[in-house]
Amino acid sequence: MAEITAASVKELRERTGAGMMDCKKALAENAGEMEAAVDWLRAKGLAAAAKKAGRTAAEGLVGVAVEGTRGAVVEVNSETDFVAKNEQFQDFVRNVAQLALKTGNDVEALKGAAYPDGGTVEAKLTDNIATIGENQSLRRAAVVEVGEGAVVSYVHNAAAPGMGKIGVLVALEGSASPETLQTLGKQLAMHIAAANPLALNAEGLDAGLIERERAIAEEKAKESGKPANIVEKMVEGSLAKFRKESALVSQLFVMDNKTPVADVVAAAAKDAGAPIALAGFVRFQLGEGIARQESDFAAEVAAAAGAKKDEPVA
Repeated sequence: MAEITAASVKELRERTGAGMMDCKKALAENAGEMEAAVDWLRAKGLAAAAKKAGRTAAEGLVGVAVEGTRGAVVEVNSETDFVAKNEQFQDFVRNVAQLALKTGNDVEALKGAAYPDGGTVEAKLTDNIATIGENQSLRRAAVVEVGEGAVVSYVHNAAAPGMGKIGVLVALEGSASPETLQTLGKQLAMHIAAANPLALNAEGLDAGLIERERAIAEEKAKESGKPANIVEKMVEGSLAKFRKESALVSQLFVMDNKTPVADVVAAAAKDAGAPIALAGFVRFQLGEGIARQESDFAAEVAAAAGAKKDEPVA
C-alpha cells in the first residue's frame, strides 16, 4: 500500500476542497496517485470540477502585445512575485511579447530571436538571472491573427500595462467598425478571463479530456443503482452539460449569465450591420499546470507540531 503523507493530503485538499478524511481515503484508494485521487473524489461528488480546482503554481508575468490584426501572449516565470514587480523583468516581458508577434508559437524560435539591445532573447534571460539573482524561464508563447477584423487583448490583475496574472487574446473576423470590434472583443476577453473556456466550440474539446469526464460520469451514474439504459442517458447528459459549459460559444455570457456567447456575437453583428465571427482565442493564466512547492510553510507547521512534513498520516 502506498504511503500517504500529510503533504499529499494537504495538496489534494487545496486542489479539490474536499475534507481531510475524504482526501486521505481517495489517496489510499488510488495508490497515492494525485490525478486518480482527484477523479475519485469527483466521481463521489466530493470535489469541484477540475477547471475550478487547484491554484496557480508559479510567479512571474503574462504579457500581451497587439499589432494590427495580429496578437501575441507570452508567459515568463520567476521564483517570487517580488521579481514580477521588478522594472528590468517587466521590460523583458514587454519586449518578448513584441518579438513573439514575429516568431509565433515556437518558444525555441523566440529564445533565438534578436533582443533589442543586443544578443538573443535567451542570452538576455540568462543575464537577467545573473543580475536579478533569481531563476527565470520563458515558458510559452501563442499568436492569433485574422485577415480582416481585430485581435483584442485583456490583462487581468495587471502589474503594468500589457502584463499581469491572466492574459487573453480574442480574434474577431469581420468588417464591422474598429470601435464595435474593440468593444465586443474587450467584453469577450473579460468573459474568457473569468469563465476559462477550454475550447472555442464543443468540437474543439480535447478527446482525452472528454473520455476522462465520461469515466467520472459513468462512475457517478452507476452509484445511482438505476438500470443500464438510464445510466447511459445520465452519462450522455453529463457530457452534454460539460461540453456546453466548457466551449466558449455555448457558455453563458458573464455579464448577464443568460445569453450564450454565440448569441452575443450575433447580436453585435446585427447591430453593426456587418458580419462578425469569433475566430479564436488564447488564455494564459500564470503558472497553470505547474506544481508549486509548498515546502517552507508546510515544514514550519510540521516542525511546530513536532513531526516531519512528509511523515505518514496516522
